[in-house]
Amino acid sequence: MENNVQNQLKSIKDSAIKDFTKAQSTAELYNFKVQYLGKSGALTEAMKLMAALPKEDKPLFGKLVNEVKAELETVYFDIESKIKNKEIDAKMQNEKLDLSFSAASFPLGHEHPIFKVTNEIVSIMSRLGYSLRTGPLIEKDYYNFEALNIPPNHPARDMQDTFFVDESHVLRTHTSPIQIHSLENEKPPLRIIGTGSVFRCDSDISHLPNFHQIEGMCVDEKVSMADLKGTISFFVKEFFGPNLKTRFRPSFFPFTEPSAEVDCSCPICKGKGCSLCKQSGWIEIGGCGLINPKVFEFAKIPYPQWQGFAFGFGIERMAIIKYGVDDIRHFPKNDIRFLNQF
Repeated sequence: MENNVQNQLKSIKDSAIKDFTKAQSTAELYNFKVQYLGKSGALTEAMKLMAALPKEDKPLFGKLVNEVKAELETVYFDIESKIKNKEIDAKMQNEKLDLSFSAASFPLGHEHPIFKVTNEIVSIMSRLGYSLRTGPLIEKDYYNFEALNIPPNHPARDMQDTFFVDESHVLRTHTSPIQIHSLENEKPPLRIIGTGSVFRCDSDISHLPNFHQIEGMCVDEKVSMADLKGTISFFVKEFFGPNLKTRFRPSFFPFTEPSAEVDCSCPICKGKGCSLCKQSGWIEIGGCGLINPKVFEFAKIPYPQWQGFAFGFGIERMAIIKYGVDDIRHFPKNDIRFLNQF
């Protein structure tokens, strides 16, 4: 291989190292790198000389080019690291943080009314000794129906239009399965509340296919309807206001006996009659009752040694009553104009 080719490679290397060394900034250093190692750089152009070399000299030339390139890259990265450190030191010396300068203003969001109502209910009930439980959204048919005294072909199943995942699993239609899980996995006495999403095939101005419920359950050695009424009356006064009244109307639920619907005097019109309460002065808020002995039997809890009561409220309904919302379909839309009101 001709000496002038080797000398040309050495000249490129020496010139590149000299330029790299005199660079004063990372930008200037990078420009030198492009000048020598870029696609159109001096070293790339020198590689074109290989075509004119004899066949036996080409491997040695290729080896020399690679050695020069590797050496230049090592020098480049070493110098780049030193320059970067100098630039950072200079930046820290010259830049100062003005702590008196006003920070950028960012609009803050709001708690969603469903989340807000849920937290308020949990807070109220925790003062009575209730602790929170959750459960799966996809439930076995057994926990969603059978263990709650709703066997196959029971007429009560028609009260809940169900989304079936398969023959034995459903999207839970209520939060009551949480009660069964707690009875199976925990020892009484128990005071629990369960909350979360539930699903039913229903959608109109007052119903959603996906909404939220909250359940309460108390299990102890001596529990009566009077305990249930006292608990719910306390909750209503704490949640809606101290002057509201409650009333209990006989009803039917397979998992409680006796059962009742719970009404409270309208918090908007204070019982005088308005569009929200349909001029009746009363609003239905949920259902309740003493736990049916068959539910204890499914959960293998000895009855009447242990007795209990349960109640459930729709959280969207509680929010509608508390804030006077006119359409339940506002809640899942996340319209900022709606949410800003809370």
